[in-house]
Amino acid sequence: MLILFCINMEKKSFTFAEIKLKLVNYCVYQDRCHAEVEQKMKEFLLIEEAKEEIMLYLLKENYLNEERFTRSYIRGKFYIKHWGKNKIKINLKQKQVPEKLINTCFDEIDESDYEKTIKKIYEDYYSKQAGLKEYQRKSKTIKYLMSKGFEYEKINDIFD
Repeated sequence: MLILFCINMEKKSFTFAEIKLKLVNYCVYQDRCHAEVEQKMKEFLLIEEAKEEIMLYLLKENYLNEERFTRSYIRGKFYIKHWGKNKIKINLKQKQVPEKLINTCFDEIDESDYEKTIKKIYEDYYSKQAGLKEYQRKSKTIKYLMSKGFEYEKINDIFD
C-alpha cells in the first residue's frame, strides 16, 4: 500500500530564539564565515537589529570565528582537494574574507607539503599525457597545475 504525504511548502515562521538556535547549529555543524551566516539569515527575513544581535551572540560565544574558518578552509582545500594557494585565495575572497587574514593563515600549509603536492600532481598528470610531444606534455601539465591554483613561479622553480 502506497501512502503519500502532502507537505505545505509555505514559509514557516520561527521565534527569535528558534532562529538563533538554528544559526548556532548552522555554525556548530561546520566552521562558517560571516558572509555565509549573513546569507543564511536572509532565509529568516529578520530586521537589522535582530541580525546584529544574533551576529554579536555568535561572535561572543565563539560559534563564528573568521580566523578559525579561514584556517580550516585552507587546510581542507589544500590537504583534501589539493588546491593551490591562488585558487584558495580567490575562493576565500568570494566569501568576503579579508586578504590580510587570508595571507596570515597560509601558514597552515607546510611549504614542503606544498612542493611535494605540486610534484605528485605534476608526475601523475604528466604520465597520463602519453602520445604527445615532450613540450606539449609539459605545457598541458603546467596549465593543469595552474588551473588547480598553483603559482607558475612555484611550478617552474620545482622543475627547472
